Amino acid sequence: MLTIHTADLLLAGDGRPPLPGGAVLADGRRLAAVGPYDVLADAHPAARTRRWPGVLTPGLLNPHGPELLEQAYHPDPREADELGSEPLTGEAFAALPMTEARRGAGARRGVQRLLAHGVVAVAGDLWRPAVVDAVHRAGLVVRQRAGRPAGPAALDPVVGRSLAEAILLPLPPEGTLPPDGTGGADATFAVFDVPDEAALGERGAATCVATVLAGRLVHRRR
Repeated sequence: MLTIHTADLLLAGDGRPPLPGGAVLADGRRLAAVGPYDVLADAHPAARTRRWPGVLTPGLLNPHGPELLEQAYHPDPREADELGSEPLTGEAFAALPMTEARRGAGARRGVQRLLAHGVVAVAGDLWRPAVVDAVHRAGLVVRQRAGRPAGPAALDPVVGRSLAEAILLPLPPEGTLPPDGTGGADATFAVFDVPDEAALGERGAATCVATVLAGRLVHRRR
C-alpha cells in the first residue's frame, strides 16, 4: 500500500534547506519518493495520506545502546511505587535481582522508550540474549562504535548533539527513488511536534509524535 507521510516541514538531515509541506512516499517498507506533498499527492492519487504536526526527519541513532539496554533497567509501571519510572543504572541497577526474563522485559520497555524518541538504531555491542532479542524483534538497527561516547547515556539522542550528528542516514534527494533491489532506501523516519530544527534541539526528541521503521508505524503519540 502506498502511504504519503507529510508534515509542516521536512528536514533531510544533511544540510539541505528545509522543505515546507514536505512529504515522503512509502511503498510497503521502501521509500518510493521524497518531495512536496502536492507533487506526491498529484502523482499518486490512490495513496493514503498521514498528516503529522511539526517536522519530519530521518530516523535517529542513539550511541548508548549497551548503557541503556544492558546496563540499565527500565521499570514496569507496576513497579513505579518501589523503583520509580526512570531507568535504573549504576549501583541501583547492580542491586536488582535480575533474571533473563526480567532483563528482557526491561529491555523491551527500553526499546519502546527509544522508539518514542524517534530512535531507529543504537550503537555499541550487545551481548545479552534477552536484550538482543528485544532489539531484533523491534527491528532496530545496531551499529558498531569505536568506544563509549562522551557524556551520560540519555534516551534523547539530540541531547548535546546536532540533528545531523544524531540521524542514522539522511533522507534521499527529492524525486522518485530507485525500486527495491537497485538502491531504494527503507521508509524509516520520525516526526517531532516542533516548528523547526532549532526548536527540536531546545525541546528534545521527547516531542516525537511518530516513528516509522521500514514502513511500520512503531510509535505514535496523537
